[in-house]
Amino acid sequence: MSDFPDLRYFPIWSCFCNLFLKLTHYLKINLFHILWKRTFRLSVDTLNFSFVFCLEFVIHLQVVSFPVVQLHMNRTAMRASQKDFENAVNQVKLLKKDPGNEVKLKLYALYKQATEGPCDMPKPGVFDLINKAKWDAWNTLGTLPKETARQNYVDLVSSLSSSLESSSQVEPGTDRKSTAYETLMVTSEDGITKITLNRPAKKNAINIEMYHEIMRALKAASKDDSSITVLTGNGDYYSSGNDLTNFTDIPPGGVEEKAKNSAILLREFVGCFIDFPKPLIAMVNGPAVGISVTILGLFDAVYASDRATFHTPFSHLGQSPEGCSSYTFLKIMGPAKATEMLVFGKKLTAGEACAQGLVTEVFPDSTFQKEVWTRLKAFAKLPPNVSIHLLLLRTLKIIS
Repeated sequence: MSDFPDLRYFPIWSCFCNLFLKLTHYLKINLFHILWKRTFRLSVDTLNFSFVFCLEFVIHLQVVSFPVVQLHMNRTAMRASQKDFENAVNQVKLLKKDPGNEVKLKLYALYKQATEGPCDMPKPGVFDLINKAKWDAWNTLGTLPKETARQNYVDLVSSLSSSLESSSQVEPGTDRKSTAYETLMVTSEDGITKITLNRPAKKNAINIEMYHEIMRALKAASKDDSSITVLTGNGDYYSSGNDLTNFTDIPPGGVEEKAKNSAILLREFVGCFIDFPKPLIAMVNGPAVGISVTILGLFDAVYASDRATFHTPFSHLGQSPEGCSSYTFLKIMGPAKATEMLVFGKKLTAGEACAQGLVTEVFPDSTFQKEVWTRLKAFAKLPPNVSIHLLLLRTLKIIS
């Protein structure tokens, strides 16, 4: 007996029967039986959907011609060829600028999906941060077909050059970089010291050098003649958090020495924010991830663009929150909301972060720079005794 259902009960399909049978013969595959079984689980009332499903199946298999019907598709509707994919792989190797960790993880995941299919590798341990990040990126693609992954890879690579060029553009008013720093731009004007995270191609990911330079810039700002200090990011991100390369440079003493050195660095880094004697303000111009979020509880004010998001994915990485956030976030937003964010990794929009007290005020992205800087210049004209009131407020925040 044939595996195909009796089409006499489905008149609407009769005109397509020969087409599908010839397609099966043309492709020399058995997937068509699976298609029939999957399609005819639907009721007669959903035949229009079934027909669309079948057409999508045909396009998915890249059938552009067969004896009955000639399908004409333009280039954008076709899947990337193997040659296109190989060319894209070679283009990645020739990139002059590092696209950043987030993009590199996407490229890795799409490459593995396109060449090997869905992730079937065992999940790395929680302390194998690099391979765990790669595994998570690949596993997130689920059952995405190889052809789709290949097309997505080609599209991503083709758009990479233009996106890197646009993200590398410096915002107006920030083109004067201090020669004393490699990863920051530090300027002082109108009584305001501005520290700008300046690794836009890597989404301002914080590497070891940037940790040290931020500490050095804060110590210098604490002694200069400015009234307030501002921390912000250059490009489309505020900061994507820790640079993954921080975990790959293992000293001769091994992992134990690396962990010890990292703990000392983190303690000194957070201490610079706690002990900073002047008003410290964050201008969150875009997405913020990890430690760039957790230290916000140590700022005196946080202004955010409505394009900003706040994400602390520590549990997914087998890590624990830092920057005193397990204390400050509970004080700011309460135990329930702090747990949802720090433990369960909920990503907050700028509006949600403001409603929960983490952000002082949210501004439209189109007017963010102008509105915030107008306010900051007014703050900078306040009398010097503002620092005394500031220290009092910080003390009350700690003991309350």
